[in-house]
Amino acid sequence: MSSKKYTVSVLGAGKRGKMHAKLFNQSDRIQLTGLCDIDAGRLDAAAAEYGNPAFSKGDIPSSQRVCPLTLYTDVNKMLTETRPDVFCFCTPPAIRKSLFQLGIDHKVKLIAYEKPMSTNFNEAKEMIEMARTAGIKTVVSHQQKYGDHYQAVKRIADSGKLGRIQSIYGHTWGWYLHMVTHVMDYLRFYNNNAEALWVAGQIDGRGKLEDNHPSPEYAGGFIHFENGVRGIVEIGAISPDVPESEYPWHKGRFCIQGTKGFAEVIIGAGWRACTEDGYQEGPGCFNYETDGARYIQDIALWLDGTQIHPCNGEDTFKGFQMAMGLLRSAIERKIIRFPLEQGENEVEAMKRIIP
Repeated sequence: MSSKKYTVSVLGAGKRGKMHAKLFNQSDRIQLTGLCDIDAGRLDAAAAEYGNPAFSKGDIPSSQRVCPLTLYTDVNKMLTETRPDVFCFCTPPAIRKSLFQLGIDHKVKLIAYEKPMSTNFNEAKEMIEMARTAGIKTVVSHQQKYGDHYQAVKRIADSGKLGRIQSIYGHTWGWYLHMVTHVMDYLRFYNNNAEALWVAGQIDGRGKLEDNHPSPEYAGGFIHFENGVRGIVEIGAISPDVPESEYPWHKGRFCIQGTKGFAEVIIGAGWRACTEDGYQEGPGCFNYETDGARYIQDIALWLDGTQIHPCNGEDTFKGFQMAMGLLRSAIERKIIRFPLEQGENEVEAMKRIIP
């Protein structure tokens, strides 16, 4: 295994940004050298957590200081001075494209960022084309699939013990642009990244359309894949409950149905399966720290050239296309076939047509 070290600069010292910075700071392959936020108070608090000798005011023992960390309130200055291999940003989705361009301008090797890619398909398509043209790797935060319970179900689905896979059903309580890219990504994950041919969808409720993750209150639909598998999704307030999990954001389930059985993973309550070998079950719950550490380790391996990251931008874009296709289907009241072409901004269209 390579021992080469890489560097990362992180934009955002809020909840998600701090978690990313913390995990990079603990990595033995990627060194955190810059942290940026427009809120200086948040920066100081984050720096103390990461053991920065310049900003910890002596309250962190030197033995616990992992690496020197420079703080910035100007992201352009941070990238100019730190010249990182990886630019990671954890910001609202409306400003993704400008940050993509910033990473490209500073010639970083990889851009890592929180989901979703954008709030609309047109911008996401522009972003993925920008990355392709620049030859920059991109990854998106779909860390849940690193969980042991997700991986156990993946092994069962791939083993053939479910027979021929017929359908994959995914549903969550969280609202659309917070959760849909997880759902679409994991449908593709359990279906070996098969290409989607078309989607049919329905949406309802405008209460979340002014959120910084603008969404219908409920969305559901069907995705047909080229291998014949049918994806079924429900996202939002009236999606099915998952009583096995008490935490609302963990109330999500993925069920893979085959001709010989089924396998099911719950975001916050383990997995179970019934196959030709009988009934099986196991524990599991999404854990940002353990699953995120695996995600970061794979960033280093991709930079090494060893393997493509499981959360790579090209696969993420295909899942995002499915998500936006579902919205377009509901807006235009017809089946939407892939690939999508640029069209009306989906959020603006929803504001226009949802009562």
